[in-house]
Amino acid sequence: MALSGKLIGHVEISKKGDVFHDLFRHNPHNIVAISPDKVHDCELHAGERGVVGSVICWQYTHEGKKKSSKQIIEAVNEANHMIVFKVIGGDLVEELYKSFTIILHVEEKGDGKVATWTFEFEKPDTSVPYPTSLMDYLCNLIKDLDAHATTN
Repeated sequence: MALSGKLIGHVEISKKGDVFHDLFRHNPHNIVAISPDKVHDCELHAGERGVVGSVICWQYTHEGKKKSSKQIIEAVNEANHMIVFKVIGGDLVEELYKSFTIILHVEEKGDGKVATWTFEFEKPDTSVPYPTSLMDYLCNLIKDLDAHATTN
């Protein structure tokens, strides 16, 4: 029996939501230059950058291992600075999870702004861990990107 799960992580940021939304939607290849220790490549496999239905493949290092993630852009909401990636290939769905969706949303919160990662996933059984280390990894990536955007 498969087990559905949801994990949410928040990161306070200094830049507006459109900066991150644009980076992940239209210029994900720039993330490689900003954080090369974490992200090594981002290739467009099908479609156009930032368009729903486009397929991109990320090469990255997580927990000391080189990994890959092939994703399709499933939804985009410009007004709410949200983008939804459904993982269709790579380590997450080939080795661990039956399905995995990653959502990035940036919103105003009080006097500041918050980037929120949401994972929606299906584990094949209870032996598969919650993706907490991947959440930490992506929250730290946002911090790197925010620090770079602040200094440039």
